[in-house]
Amino acid sequence: MPQDAPAQPDSSAVMASFSIPVGSASMNVTLKLPTARTTLTQILPVIRNIENAIVESASEEIQASGAAISCRAGCGACCRQMVPLSIFEAEALTAWLATLPEAEMIPIRERFHRTLSTLRDAGVLDTILEGSWMLDEQRTAKLAEDYFRAGVPCPFLIDESCSIHPIRPLNCREYLVTSPPELCNDPWANPVSGVNLPLRLSRALFAFGQQVERGPCGWIPLVFLLAWGESGATPGESVAGSGIEVFRKFLDQVSAVSFAKPADPQPAEPS
Repeated sequence: MPQDAPAQPDSSAVMASFSIPVGSASMNVTLKLPTARTTLTQILPVIRNIENAIVESASEEIQASGAAISCRAGCGACCRQMVPLSIFEAEALTAWLATLPEAEMIPIRERFHRTLSTLRDAGVLDTILEGSWMLDEQRTAKLAEDYFRAGVPCPFLIDESCSIHPIRPLNCREYLVTSPPELCNDPWANPVSGVNLPLRLSRALFAFGQQVERGPCGWIPLVFLLAWGESGATPGESVAGSGIEVFRKFLDQVSAVSFAKPADPQPAEPS
């Protein structure tokens, strides 16, 4: 299983303290950040750790109320939804895939191929590629449902568990439910009870992506990862500087999107 990597191989780093707005409250964090030039993609491990802390805090509040998050390894129903992957996470995953031996890449390529073929046969792939659905909420919701009903698992789902769990996308970390897991087999028909996180860091990454691409999206469907990676794109370079400078830019984006409309499609997100 992949392990999260350090934000920056350079040993020169400083400790910095920040206050992050989380709903009506704030979270104080102390981080080790590189002093050398780094990029938004390179500090993703730091961002993932903060997201984990947000989720853990929400989980503790839920437990205190007498409920519990029901998501577990082996329950992969939500892994059949269209996963929005920020272009910075796509860059990081592409770099990780490049480190794998060819023997490991062969089955990964096969799973991606099967996924795309199934979506094509279901008539979903052409809709995704056409792209105009991004500008219409109803069409986005319809596409999300059609994608789910195609029944195609994430290419990284093995034995109903995430094979890249430590480096999985932020959007996946943010999808949590307290209702019985079996209800997630059809979130459109069943009363799925989701966790309303006070802050979703994925939205800040999507907003940065919109700026880089100068478009309405700022992310790609995860199933396009291998094709996207062939472009050699390095979007993280567009948000670069010292570790502190990059993280401050990220926090500015977090503040900007905290009360804005989500940039990612969430029609199946439980409420």
